Amino acid sequence: MPLDMKCSAISSDHLETLAQTLEATGDYRVIRRLKPRPRIIPPPGTPLRLGLVVDVETTGLDPHRDEIIELAMTPFNYGLDGTVFSVGDSFQGLRQPSEPIAPEITAITGITNEMVVGQIIDPAVVATFAAPASLVIAHNAAFDRRFLERFSDVFSTKPWACSFSQIDWAAEGFEGSKLAYLAQAVGFFYERHRAMNDCLATIELLAMRLPQSGVTGLNQLLDSARTVTWRIWAENSPFDLKDVLKARGYRWNGGPGPQPRAWYIDVPETQRETELRFLRTEIYRYDVNLPIRRIDAYDRFSDRI
Repeated sequence: MPLDMKCSAISSDHLETLAQTLEATGDYRVIRRLKPRPRIIPPPGTPLRLGLVVDVETTGLDPHRDEIIELAMTPFNYGLDGTVFSVGDSFQGLRQPSEPIAPEITAITGITNEMVVGQIIDPAVVATFAAPASLVIAHNAAFDRRFLERFSDVFSTKPWACSFSQIDWAAEGFEGSKLAYLAQAVGFFYERHRAMNDCLATIELLAMRLPQSGVTGLNQLLDSARTVTWRIWAENSPFDLKDVLKARGYRWNGGPGPQPRAWYIDVPETQRETELRFLRTEIYRYDVNLPIRRIDAYDRFSDRI
């Protein structure tokens, strides 16, 4: 009998017992397939919010030029403490772009030109689906938000959070923060690079308790999303001090748009004056007025900052 037929004849409980037996030896680690999360009944009176995890596959990296070819959105109910209670039915759609999908994009996403022929994603349907969400989450919101705000205005009205950058995965003992790596590190696998599967994997990571802090990933993400930060632009800073800025955590903005072509840093509100004082005393050495911008979850990761 072929191995796959033998396995199908064995109960899932027995397979799990075998997996636990292997893991108990200390010589094996079993990675389990991602399965739907069971629903948790919230205690009476628990305030609930609706989260929406989104993921797009696109023809390229430039939201001004490239197009969405797949969109998935998965809603879930959560408590203010970061507990995930239930996961709803997903929206998933393919879209034919104005130009053929390049072979390298097909290699990454698994989406072919044949799959998207005649396919459309109705922005009005997307807006209706996303409208009830209290928070939109993506695993790389700086990418997904820019594409989705161009696709539907509803996404510019929502607060956003990023499970890639707003959870301190390194402090929790992880050596990377890519979705597939994190999934494998905590013990599950899934079919990668299709939008709905990425959404479900993201929710699973958010629902799990982090190994060092003991809180859920969503708990830490909500704390980060609620935090107001300030973007400080070191405009016209001395060129010979660029390495000092870089070592302090400043990043260079050299792209098109209304933002200055300059080094910048994002700091919590409590550190704003300290950072401005550093720039005035160590970089410019005079009382300079610098461009600063308040950032919260409603415009973070968007082109507006």
